[in-house]
Amino acid sequence: MVATLPKLEVCLSPALLHLYNTQGAVVVIIDVFRATSTIAAALHNGAKCVIPVADVQECINLGMQIPNSITAGERDGKVADGLQYGNSPSEYPRAFVENKTLVLTTTNGTRLLHMVQDADTIITGSFLNLSAVCNFLIQQNKPVLLGCAAWKDRFNLEDTLFAGAVVSRIKEYFSINCDSARAANYLYEHAKESTFIDFLRDSSHYKRLSAYGLSYDMEYCATPDLHPVVPILRGRELIVHT
Repeated sequence: MVATLPKLEVCLSPALLHLYNTQGAVVVIIDVFRATSTIAAALHNGAKCVIPVADVQECINLGMQIPNSITAGERDGKVADGLQYGNSPSEYPRAFVENKTLVLTTTNGTRLLHMVQDADTIITGSFLNLSAVCNFLIQQNKPVLLGCAAWKDRFNLEDTLFAGAVVSRIKEYFSINCDSARAANYLYEHAKESTFIDFLRDSSHYKRLSAYGLSYDMEYCATPDLHPVVPILRGRELIVHT
């Protein structure tokens, strides 16, 4: 008897999440520019945990309640009013973030994470932890939904490109009957002839953030496997899967 492979799907926008069954699935939250990149960097550099929140005021309140915490995040690419730090992975070197709790709110990524209610497991993915995410998904042998945070519900290139990189690497272990997954894979196959950042320079989000002087951030975020950890949600906290 041939074993049935678990299914693999890609959701290209939070606005489409309601069309997918996440019950019993491993959901990967993807916000390459920059939330899930910042999460990978902070945890790899020794942060105790990351607490993702959807609301700026909640972030501020938690920061006042939790000892040794950092409040951070952005709205429309800029540091949100009332928060201490931004959503840049390079802001969180080990010397700064080790053993601290990072309370993080962002325009797209943390919002999508809180929209997923009934998954078996929720992790976060970015180019910075691409291989670690792929290996984790293969080991779990469960249905997978790659959830792109997009930009205010609109499709974006960088999250879809990352989803395509994951699909390309793990597709032999899964059953794929999802045109979004196929499209993401086609995008990746086209883009892999150049570096990720070179392909993404023409994206709307790259142009938006580079106008704020954040080009270095995006080059950092497009570097594969710089922070090889799997951030996994336990309760309200993202911690390193061990």
